Amino acid sequence: MRAFFAKLSLVALLVLAVFPARADEEVTFEANSPLTVAVGGAFRVEFSLNAKPDKGSFVAPSFEGFDVLAGPAESTGSSIQIINGSMTKSVSHTYTYVLLPQSAGTVTIGPAEVKVDGRTYRTRQLPIEVVDEGDGGRSQQQQPQSSGSGDRQDAQSQIGKDDILLRAVVSRTSVFKNEPLHVAFKLYTRVPYVNVVPESAPSFNGFWSQDLTDPNAEQVGRETYNGKVYETRVLIDYLLYPQQVGQLTIDPVEMTVVAQVVIQSRNADPFFGMGREVLNVPRKVKSQRVTVTVKPLPDGAPASFNGAVGSFTMETNLPAERFAANSGASLTAKISGRGNLTFVQAPKLQLPASFELYNVKTTESINASTTGITGYCQFEYPFIARAEGSYEVEPLEFSYFDPQRMEYVTLRSKAMNLEVTPDASGGGDAVVMQGRGMSKEDVRLLGEDIRFIKLGAAQLRTVAVPFLFSAAYWIVLVGILILFALVYMALRRQIRESQNVALVRGKRANKVAVQRFRTAKRYMEEQNRHAFYEEMLRALWGYMSDKFNIPMANLTKENVREELHKRGISAEDSQRFTDIITRCDEAQYSPVESTRMSDVYSEGVNLISQIESVIKR
Repeated sequence: MRAFFAKLSLVALLVLAVFPARADEEVTFEANSPLTVAVGGAFRVEFSLNAKPDKGSFVAPSFEGFDVLAGPAESTGSSIQIINGSMTKSVSHTYTYVLLPQSAGTVTIGPAEVKVDGRTYRTRQLPIEVVDEGDGGRSQQQQPQSSGSGDRQDAQSQIGKDDILLRAVVSRTSVFKNEPLHVAFKLYTRVPYVNVVPESAPSFNGFWSQDLTDPNAEQVGRETYNGKVYETRVLIDYLLYPQQVGQLTIDPVEMTVVAQVVIQSRNADPFFGMGREVLNVPRKVKSQRVTVTVKPLPDGAPASFNGAVGSFTMETNLPAERFAANSGASLTAKISGRGNLTFVQAPKLQLPASFELYNVKTTESINASTTGITGYCQFEYPFIARAEGSYEVEPLEFSYFDPQRMEYVTLRSKAMNLEVTPDASGGGDAVVMQGRGMSKEDVRLLGEDIRFIKLGAAQLRTVAVPFLFSAAYWIVLVGILILFALVYMALRRQIRESQNVALVRGKRANKVAVQRFRTAKRYMEEQNRHAFYEEMLRALWGYMSDKFNIPMANLTKENVREELHKRGISAEDSQRFTDIITRCDEAQYSPVESTRMSDVYSEGVNLISQIESVIKR
C-alpha cells in the first residue's frame, strides 16, 4: 500500500511539472447591488473577491440607513482549466448581506475591506436611491388573498393597472433633419411574467430606421417611474434618422404580457389545508404615441453640401505629382466620424478637360449604436491624363452640418499641381478638342469619321422588290387574320369561364392557399404564434371552400370529409386535415406553445399538395 501511495505522489509531481499552474496576479475586490430600491423592499449586497482572503480580515461597512436582515453569508468557489499545457486556477470568495432600507433618499454604502497576503483591498462606495412608493406600492407586494373562487377574474384583480407598462423611450424630441434619434420600447413590470407576445410592429413613417435589437444580449435593469420601482427590459431598439421636416409621429406598439399570479387554491387538502395556485394572466399593454419635432437645416449651405449631418474628418491620399500621359492614377478620400454616414455621397472632383475620370469606387465600414452611426466611407477616384502638360486641380471639398456647433463645416484637401510627361510607350500625342476632354470612344472613331470619296461612274440598280401585294404581303395578311381568330376564340372562352364563379374559385384555390402559406411562414419566422395559426386556419379552410364551392357558413369538418371522399381522397388524408385544424385551434388560444409551428406548417403544405395531385388526375 505504501508503494502505491508513493507512486501516486510521484505521478502528481510529474503532472505539476509538465503543466505549470499560473494564477491571475491582479486581485480585485468589488461590491454589487441594485442602483434603485423601494422602502420596505429587501435587497442583496455582494462583496466579491477573486482570491483567498486572510482569515478574519474582512471588515464590513457600517450600513447606515439600512437594517441588516441577514449576513454575512460566505461562499467560496474555485476552478482549474488546462489549455495547451497551461493550467489556470481561479478562486472566488463572496460575502453576501440582505438589507432593508429605513427611509427614502440617496444612501451610500461605504467601502468594505479585506486583506490578501497582508495587503489591504477596498471596494468602491455604492450610492443607492431609495424610493418611497407609498401604501399603494406596498399593497401590491403583499400576498394576494382569494375569497375561494380562484378564477381568472380574481387573478386579474391582483394586478394593478400600472404594474405592467410599455413605454417608448426616446433620446430627444427635437432634432435636425438627418440627426440621429434613439428610441427604445421598454417593458416596465412589478409582477413576474413568463412571455411577451407582440401584437403590432413598430412604424416609423418619415424616418430611416436601423434595428439595434440584439436577441442574444438581453437589456434588463431596474428604474424608478412615477415614484415606483420597476424591473425593466428593452424589447425593441431602433436608431432613427428623420428624412422630413415638421412634426413626425412614432406610432404606438401593442403587446400581450403573460403575467404570473399566485392565489389561494380552491381545492382543500384534508391534512395540509389550503394550498397555493399559480395562474397565467394575459395583460395587453400599449406604448404612448411620441411626437418628434424635426427642424430644417439652416440656410446658407455651401455648394459642396449634400446632406451630411454630424461630425466628420477627411483624409486624402493624393496621386504622384509627375506621371506619364495615358497612364492611370487615383485620388482617395476617406471621410470618418459620427453621423449619417449611410447617406454620405462622394465629393465632386473637378478635373481638367484632357483627363478621363472613371467610376468612383466606394468602400465603407459602418457601426450602428444607440448614440449614432460611426465608421468611415472611402472614395477612390481613378483617372487617366490623355495629354501632356502642367495642370492645377482644384481641392476636393466636403461640407457637413454640425448640430453641436450649429454651423456648416467645409473640409478641403490640398491643391494638386500635376505634371503629365509624354507617353513613355511612344503612342503619340493625344488630340484634345477645344473646350472639353475626349473620351475613349471619341479616340477610336477618329479613323472612321471621314471616309475616302469613291471615284467612277455611278451604277444604279434596284435592290429590293416592293412589299405591297407581294407574296410575303399576302402571307403576313393571312397570318394576322388567323391570329385574330385565335385570340377572339380564346377571349370568348375566358369570358365564359369567368362567368362560372364555382369554376373560377376552384382554379384559384391552390394559388390563394400558397399565398396564405407564405404569409404564415413569415409570421413563423417572426415568432408571432397568434398570427401564424390564424393564417394557417385561413389557408386550410379557404382552400376547401374555394376548391369544393362550399360557402363559409356551411364549412364544417364533416362537410369537408364528405367532399374529400367523393373526389377519391383517402380517409387518412381526411383525418390529417381534421387533426391539423384541431391543433391550430388549440395552439391559437393556448398561452403555452403545445406544438411546433414548423411541424404544423409542413403538414399543412404537404396535405394541400397531396389533395391537389389527387384531384388533378
